[in-house]
Amino acid sequence: MTNPEDVKPPVPAPKKPAAKKAVPADSTGTKPKTAAKPAAKKVTKTAAGSDASVKASPIAAAKPEPGKPAAAKTTPKKATSATDPKSAARKPKVATPAPAATTTVVDPVGNPAPDTAVQPTAPATDWANAHAAKILKRAAKNSGKADLITQLKHKAGIYWRLTRMDRPIGTLLLLWPTLWSLWIAAKGVPSIKNLVIFVLGVIVMRAAGCVINDFADRKIDGKVLRTKDRPLATGAVSSREAIGLFISLSLIAFALVLFTDPLTIKLSVGGLLLAFCYPFMKRHTHLPQVVLGAAFAWGIPMAYAAEAGELHQGMWLIYLSVVLWTVAYDTFYAMVDRDDDLKIGVKSTAILFGEQDRLMTGVLQIMALYSLVLVGNRFELGTFYYLGLTVAAGLFIYQQWLIRFRAREACFKAFLNNNWVGVAVFAGIVMDYSFR
Repeated sequence: MTNPEDVKPPVPAPKKPAAKKAVPADSTGTKPKTAAKPAAKKVTKTAAGSDASVKASPIAAAKPEPGKPAAAKTTPKKATSATDPKSAARKPKVATPAPAATTTVVDPVGNPAPDTAVQPTAPATDWANAHAAKILKRAAKNSGKADLITQLKHKAGIYWRLTRMDRPIGTLLLLWPTLWSLWIAAKGVPSIKNLVIFVLGVIVMRAAGCVINDFADRKIDGKVLRTKDRPLATGAVSSREAIGLFISLSLIAFALVLFTDPLTIKLSVGGLLLAFCYPFMKRHTHLPQVVLGAAFAWGIPMAYAAEAGELHQGMWLIYLSVVLWTVAYDTFYAMVDRDDDLKIGVKSTAILFGEQDRLMTGVLQIMALYSLVLVGNRFELGTFYYLGLTVAAGLFIYQQWLIRFRAREACFKAFLNNNWVGVAVFAGIVMDYSFR
């Protein structure tokens, strides 16, 4: 018999934790999370079994109820195990290849095509052709500009020769007497304004005189050896261009004179008429050199009036001496063309004087020197002035020696030598006023 005290009461078996209810997986195959923590507040059920009020934390509200599909979540999906039968039943995901690169077709100018549909990339040859077209277009444009510049340079060179800018001897022969008058009127100190006006005016008016002279001789210059290559004679410049250039130069000269006094402006009209008339005189008289002398000397009264504001009587002695001097040296110039002028019927003092040309030019030079001596007496010029006249007299003798055989080259050289006569007289005037 067993002693009851020796019998131990049975020990109860440990309770197993309740099995969790299986929660159906969502459409993605991932099981929703089970509640890890108790709800923050209890849920009180009514007799009907419905929730009277539910107050849960945001985490609890976001968890699905058992038996209902889980709401869409933004949380990343759990990686499923390879041994999970459900995950094994699912089809493996295949990576979708990236779409092929596409581009929008553009026209050669670079504007997008009106069609907005995506099209395949244009071949490289289309871009190369468009780029080549742009290069060719740019090259054609630059070539056109180069051609225009070349034409302008060529035309400017022709105008330069037409106005005799390449042969300044005529400008110098016109300039020196004008400076004589300007210095004597100002008693050795002319104004800078008048000096600039008359230097520029001489250059412009001499150019205008050359243009109108070539216009008048355009039909006969081609028959003279010395003038056959002039622009109007060769047709490089049209008659209309020559007239337009003459008018333009005359307007420029007149604009310069407008900066002087009213008396000088009135005198400028006479100078323009003389410059226009001279080229046509050789068809009607044997004394066109006299008209040229009157035109070349017209700068003397203009310069004197601009500086002194009046016309002194002694100024006309300067004018007379320059007219005589001009007839002498332009006769040398006419002797160069005398044979050709006789053939075509052009008149000149060289033809008028004939065999007496050396004598007549010598007499004219002596008369010019005597007039300049009278100028010195009238304006009380001193030793330096007369030294200048002495140099001028020696140059006249040298010129007569040059033309002794009447050779073309020698006569032309005698004509050019008169530039130094003008320099000698001007130097004497300047030095005389400077050393008083």
